Amino acid sequence: MYFANLKLSHGSTIKSHPFTPVVLQSSYFPLQHISKTKKMQIHLILVGLLSVCSLSFGQECRSELLENVDFPGTDITFLYSPDVEHCQQLCTQHHSCLFFTYVRADWTRDNGHFYCYLKSTPSGKPEVQAPLKGVTSGFSLKSCNPPPLPCLSRVYQNVDFFGADYRSLFTANYEECQRVCTQDPYCQFFTFVNDSFTPEKIRYKCHLKFSWTVPRTPTVNRKANVFSGFSHNIEITQYFSPACQSELFENTEIPGNNSETLPAASPEHCQALCSVNPRCTYFSYDSRNFNCNLMNNPNEMVTEAKEGVTSGLPVHFCQMDNNWLKVSHEGVDFKGSDIRFELMDDPDTCQRTCSADPNCQFYTYVNQSFLSPVYRRRCYLKRAIIMPAPPKVIKLPNVVSGFSLKNCV
Repeated sequence: MYFANLKLSHGSTIKSHPFTPVVLQSSYFPLQHISKTKKMQIHLILVGLLSVCSLSFGQECRSELLENVDFPGTDITFLYSPDVEHCQQLCTQHHSCLFFTYVRADWTRDNGHFYCYLKSTPSGKPEVQAPLKGVTSGFSLKSCNPPPLPCLSRVYQNVDFFGADYRSLFTANYEECQRVCTQDPYCQFFTFVNDSFTPEKIRYKCHLKFSWTVPRTPTVNRKANVFSGFSHNIEITQYFSPACQSELFENTEIPGNNSETLPAASPEHCQALCSVNPRCTYFSYDSRNFNCNLMNNPNEMVTEAKEGVTSGLPVHFCQMDNNWLKVSHEGVDFKGSDIRFELMDDPDTCQRTCSADPNCQFYTYVNQSFLSPVYRRRCYLKRAIIMPAPPKVIKLPNVVSGFSLKNCV
């Protein structure tokens, strides 16, 4: 849950409620009386049916946008978006969002422009539709088989993508700024300051900005009788040669200048997070609490011995070793970000189900020995947003913002 009864700027009230996942199981096949081969055949049939059913849960493919219509209440959270199409893509990638309301730039009641309210109900449909000028509502495209990373080619005049800067340079115009962003492997979006901006000293400045392209697990905890892992189809880098030569230092810590701490399942997972972050110069991973500490110090690297900590360096401009994606972590729980759960007999089947589902990025499986019987045999399929998402969007005269065009070719 993100909020409880918090009044929002456009008149909706957030009400904390659990997202009700689809529980799909069959009473038609008494598996305990069927051979192993037959069980596998039945499983494959059920997986296909489950995929179809899960896509249709709560809504059909509805791509239309409802201008000046509000879906009040039932908010999960809100994010910033420069336009309603971007908001719709955020809803599509969020694990439990089924519909949304977007506050447009022409909203006049307050300064809540560019808010993208992500919403869900147990029924999968808005409880209320109300007329409200300055907003647009719509539905997740999960059921429409969208591409994993949409092309975001539009640019936005007098709009600032505030924050997330990692590099700046001077360019002649915003087109050149966008080209630099597109060619830089770390850049996801940009803001360009034009020739009329005040103060004059930062005119023509191109700010390159970063957001995560690797799925981040919300939490990583120890829990008996569960297994967690990743889809084998996650694409971490866009490079295919040469192969990376990675470097890990066991029982070694690199202290100081910690720029960010994220949960990670392994040192290799932590290294992948460091490698896609332009601010990360090296990392230290603490296996006792699953903390991945990303460091930012381009000037020096001082190491010291510390048991249970693995440190290392990022890899650049090469194909990463993604064998860490194939590891199943016993006694580890990836809590949260559930799309749904299904019942199955072992963690390997859970992993294969996640890899076969384009919406699944990571999973947690609860085995037959789990303390609470109600959770046994559940395979929780999970995902996180990986599309470019500015941390804040505001109006600002004489700037132009936009996205990398990497996904447009």
